[in-house]
Amino acid sequence: RMMTEWAHKETGIDIHPGARIGPHFFIDHGTGVVVGETCEIGHHVKLYQGVTLGALSFPTDGDGNLIRDQKRHPTICDHVVIYANATVLGGQTVVGHHAVIGSSVWLTKGVEPHSTVTIEPPKLVQREQRRATA
Repeated sequence: RMMTEWAHKETGIDIHPGARIGPHFFIDHGTGVVVGETCEIGHHVKLYQGVTLGALSFPTDGDGNLIRDQKRHPTICDHVVIYANATVLGGQTVVGHHAVIGSSVWLTKGVEPHSTVTIEPPKLVQREQRRATA
């Protein structure tokens, strides 16, 4: 745990020591990357800055005590790319192999293999007309 805290301080990357991560995992421009405790990441996965692989909630019992040992974080299968500032949440969320998650996507449901998920492209709302100066 101490090593995790040191790494977070030095890099801005927060990977819980309980996360299961496959070989050839790569974080490009890692500031702000968060990987939760029960997250499972396959091999050859690439994350960009600001990606969160997090939980939707932390379940509690009838007395309000936290229930441990439940999957709360997503599963990222092999050969997945997740671009900047994307957020993937929930223990039931599975991102299938060879999927691409675009920048700024907010995802709480699974994605089929070989899929690409993006948000709608920005729309120009107004453009100022300028007069030519002589």
